Amino acid sequence: MDIKSILAHYSAFEEKTLSNRFFKHKDIIRLITRLSLEFNVEQLGISVKGKSINAIKWGKGETKVMLWSQMHGDEATGTMALFDLFNFLQKENEIVNLLNESCELLIIPMVNPDGAEMFTRRNAQQIDINRDFLQTVTPEAKILRQARENFNPHFGFNLHDQTTLWSVDGTLKPATLSYLAPAFDKAVSINDVRKNAMLVIADIYQDLNELLPQQIGLFDDEYEPRAFGDNFQNAGTSTILIEAGGYHNDPEKQKIRQYYFASILSGLASIAQKSYTSQRIEHYLSIPKNTKQIFHILIHNVILNGIDVSVGINYDECPNSDGCSTYKTYSIQDIGDLSFCEAYATYEAKNHTLKGEIAFNKLANFSLVMDSVTLVSFENGNLIE
Repeated sequence: MDIKSILAHYSAFEEKTLSNRFFKHKDIIRLITRLSLEFNVEQLGISVKGKSINAIKWGKGETKVMLWSQMHGDEATGTMALFDLFNFLQKENEIVNLLNESCELLIIPMVNPDGAEMFTRRNAQQIDINRDFLQTVTPEAKILRQARENFNPHFGFNLHDQTTLWSVDGTLKPATLSYLAPAFDKAVSINDVRKNAMLVIADIYQDLNELLPQQIGLFDDEYEPRAFGDNFQNAGTSTILIEAGGYHNDPEKQKIRQYYFASILSGLASIAQKSYTSQRIEHYLSIPKNTKQIFHILIHNVILNGIDVSVGINYDECPNSDGCSTYKTYSIQDIGDLSFCEAYATYEAKNHTLKGEIAFNKLANFSLVMDSVTLVSFENGNLIE
């Protein structure tokens, strides 16, 4: 499959109504009702606040694949990619025919519609759904768990977003995408179920690494007994975690969604063609690990307390009350030798005058000025543009 050629025609199937991360339940319901008759839509249940959670079935093949997104309401990239996938599956081409003949897909977009409404991670009960597999006190967790039991998929795609501060080991570049075959036990063992997930990921990485060189990492595989991916793996569904991270000048993840879609399509093609059976675990294990060696802002050569230092600044992103936008609060996260780090924005402060105070673990509240020209300025944690 020529992923690069498919992405070259992305505008032909991109769902253009989803143009930022803040779309709501009503927006995706509108899109679901417009799907062609080859998609079978079923309401699985409702959220805490009464919003429908729906599953869409497509394909007539023997291999069952379940895909679910937005367990965390503020992690919207996977949902955007799924609606691009719906549009792609309505095109007439060789890969669509292959998937239709080989696979049956069960797709659950927006598992957490109440969280999406306010653009928050947790549901309306303030519970992290992805830490509710064991007790299943939330209706959303019950629905997702029951959907897997009823469908009994061979493979699963667990679609998330990760913080933009993850980097790729040895590259000093953002981890734009991260993959993982979650552990099913504390020993992080490898059985045939987890092995198959690893091999599919190796195929995905082979396709995507050419498009995103040095910007794909392997997520931490520490066992989390409450998480859905770990438990689905244990239940016999080869589960593939995909995380959307950061990409320069792409705050609404419109570029990342293309690579995210390509990851999903590559994985589905690997499963349909069974090409993963020719892969090797070593190729999965050779994917570089995620690290944290990048900042949102890095300022070099700041004279502070009589010494020359670098200053690392990150922001916390929080939703506004309307759930349709966010605000960023910047704080000082490191001071000293940061020559081994990188950032989304880097400044050189040599010969600049510091106005204000730089204090570790405090809100950014300073300016750097030279000849009345401001290099960068913060006021009580706000970046002054």
